Formats: sequence, C-alpha cells, structure tokens
Amino acid sequence: RRAGQTPGALLASGLAQVAERSVELRNVALPGARSDDLERQVTLLLALPGPTPDVCVIMIGANDVTHRVPLTASVRYLSEAVRRLRDAGAEVVVGTCPDLGTIEPVYQPLRWLARRLSRQLAAAQTIVAVEQGGRTVSLGDLLGPEFAANPREMFGVDNYHPSAEGYATAAMAVLPSVCAALGVWPEPDVLDADRHEGVLPVAQAAAEAAEEAGTEVTGVRAPWALLKHRRRRRLETPAPAPEPAGAPAPEESGAERRGAPSPESGH
Repeated sequence: RRAGQTPGALLASGLAQVAERSVELRNVALPGARSDDLERQVTLLLALPGPTPDVCVIMIGANDVTHRVPLTASVRYLSEAVRRLRDAGAEVVVGTCPDLGTIEPVYQPLRWLARRLSRQLAAAQTIVAVEQGGRTVSLGDLLGPEFAANPREMFGVDNYHPSAEGYATAAMAVLPSVCAALGVWPEPDVLDADRHEGVLPVAQAAAEAAEEAGTEVTGVRAPWALLKHRRRRRLETPAPAPEPAGAPAPEESGAERRGAPSPESGH
C-alpha cells in the first residue's frame, strides 16, 4: 500500500543505513513481468541519465513458473541480463525464484509440482548468474515458517503476493549480499564451517542453495562457487513525524513513486 514498503525502497534504505551514506534508487521493474522482459528493463536502466548503478538487484522467476515459461528460455534471459549489467560495471545480486509450494491456495498435487519447478528454476538461475559474474540469494521457502505461523501477516489479500511484512523478510534476506557486493557489510567475509559454508562445484552449490532459503552463492573460479549464509538484521524504522491537524498528506518522492513490485516481478 506504500511505496516505502516495497523491496526496492527497503533495500535502498537498508543499504543507506549500513553504508552510512545516501543511496539513489532507480527502479525499472514491472508487476507481473517474466524473464523475457529483462532485456527491455536492462536497456531502459542503462539508458537512464547518470552513472552506471553500483549494484543491481534482480528478483525474478515466479511468474515464469506460473506462465509455464520453459526453463531454458527463462535462464537464458537472466544470463544475458546479468552479463550486460556486469559488462557495464555494475555488481549484480539475483534473488532466485521463490518456492511457490508455500502459497496457500495451491493444493496437492499442484503444490508439490510448483515446489519442484520453483527449485529447479532457482538452481538453474544460480548457475547462470554465477557464471556471468553475479551472485545469488535463494528466496526459496523463506516465508514458509512465518507463513505457517501467521499466514495472514506474511501474505497479501490475494494469498499469492507477500504482504508488507513478507516483502520486508525477502528484502532483508537479500540486503546482506547487496552490502557485501559493495564491500560495506560489517561482518568479516570468512567461512563458518558450523554454518555449512564452503567452496563447492557451482552446480552443487546451486542445488544446496535452492533447498535452503537465504543462502548466498558467489563465483570463485570456474567451476567453483562460494556457499555462504549471511546473518540477517532488522532495519531500524524510525517512526514518522506527526502531521499537523488537517494537513494534507505529503507527496511521495520520485524514487518512491516508482516503488518496486513483488519479488517475482522483475529487475
């Protein structure tokens, strides 16, 4: 309901807090977009005035599954988008396809099929994104435990798209990797064996990431990749200043007015 609650705005706010500097958000995503729209989105982004973005976040995949886009076509579009952004000098973080098997209106056996297709796409997205020099964060069943405990809070009124709380959960899973890509994450970038982190063949890392939400995969040297579980943190959300009685609501800023759509909706 508010632009400030969308993933793009949350990520920009979180990055600004961690980096302790201002962040400009450019958003070219569209609700309902599939991977075949990434070419247009990247072209539009790179044509905007100003310098190339320092980091780009792509959240894509769920609409590909629901519209039965062939997996090979879906990952080809993503691979090309990541390559173009990396060639332009931007870091790229991909939030891979969420697990559609956690959605309440989907019943068995469709729920099992949706889960299998979602994880297959997420693993394939990880492989191609890492091959092109990006890094990925698996969204998977990120909302699964929270949904089971309180589905009315984590999902929206259509029981398909996340609620504001659900979007915040997804954004906070991606934020540490966005910060790490820019070298501003406060934790040391060392491996923790107790958290099952390590260097694995990229295909194995992709498969394991698809099974555990919040897992980051970063390329090391072909065919190896780094599997890491970064600790999420909650954003500090300052209370809005009280409005004078009878005062009109302030206009949203340009960046907020372009607020990001759902995690499955595109770049």
